Amino acid sequence: MSAPAPQIPALPVTFRPTRTRIVLLTVGAVMFAVITAVALLLEKLSAGERSSFVFTALVFFGVLALLSRPKAVADEDGVTVVNLTRTRRLEWAEILRVNLRPGDPWVFLDLSDGTSLPVLGIQPGIAKAQAISDARALRALVESRGIRAEED
Repeated sequence: MSAPAPQIPALPVTFRPTRTRIVLLTVGAVMFAVITAVALLLEKLSAGERSSFVFTALVFFGVLALLSRPKAVADEDGVTVVNLTRTRRLEWAEILRVNLRPGDPWVFLDLSDGTSLPVLGIQPGIAKAQAISDARALRALVESRGIRAEED
């Protein structure tokens, strides 16, 4: 039995690992609050030591916020892939294939220049079914936009 044909989502659409993002930002906020509270409650700490606790808590929160950044935004003109530290804009014609194979940590885009681009915004870590659905939707968009570009 074959899988049902994926629905092509209305554009613009954003693909992002929502559950992972919620977990990372919640853990970051809780860690910041706990470390800051400890710094304020320890009476033997100097002002400099307390500020170093708060600064360390901010660094932890910043790293977790950075890890929650990935997404892919598809619009009429193409796809913007936002990974941890880089953002790349792709035209529809540049994307040849969308891959999410069993065991892959995230989706990979095969590009017309012969390279492959990871899309950390679609990752099956916590929400495997959602990642598979998002990968199918992005694949359907790439296929429909590629066919339309060839016909024009």
